[in-house]
Amino acid sequence: MSALSYIEEAQKLINQISITQYDKIIETSKLFVDKIKNKKIIHIFGTGHSHMISEELFDRAGGLANINAMLDDTVTIASGATKGSKLERLSGLAEILWDHYDIEPDDLMIIISNSGRNSVPVQMALKAREEGLKLIVITSLNHAKSCQSRDSSGKKLYELGDIVLDNCVPSGDSLLDFNGKKSGPGSTIAGITILNSIVAEALKTLTEEGFDLPILGSQNVDGTDNDDLYKKYKARIKHL
Repeated sequence: MSALSYIEEAQKLINQISITQYDKIIETSKLFVDKIKNKKIIHIFGTGHSHMISEELFDRAGGLANINAMLDDTVTIASGATKGSKLERLSGLAEILWDHYDIEPDDLMIIISNSGRNSVPVQMALKAREEGLKLIVITSLNHAKSCQSRDSSGKKLYELGDIVLDNCVPSGDSLLDFNGKKSGPGSTIAGITILNSIVAEALKTLTEEGFDLPILGSQNVDGTDNDDLYKKYKARIKHL
């Protein structure tokens, strides 16, 4: 194992994603293009550490203005790691969280969960399907197919998506082995790479079509003004 083993394994992971998930990244980017053109919202939800992936696209320099990250600290580590871990297994919580956001049938929903086995992401996916939204899933198929669902439906997240993007991470979310102890998490870098690739492809298409791009500029660059974009989407994006 070299001194930069994690970087080496992360590079292999990203290369694997670029080869195996290419078609699905392109397919998803077309949905992004449609939602941007029609002024619809792209909602992103993840529990535990997966919420960091949803936060990656939200209100950031170079990011899309029509992103609504569902950042409820009930199911993240912000309100306590062990508490959040237990709550993401709680049946019925997803619908309560859903009701705190302005979600319409013509919007797009993205749900991220490495294992895809817990009740909150599964029931959030079931709710999205019930409400008629297109559903994009980012998960580890290796992990998901090696475990049992913890939801009463018996479903796992990957079984519910219209498009399922495999983050290609091994079961247990570790890229490295230290004498039987696993470390080197891969799901965050994988999920962020997938989402930013989708955004880049969507923006490439929109640029070629001459469409005005709803990209937020960096607030730390003098002269940046995002006010018009904020006004355009603020009514439907809770955490702006």
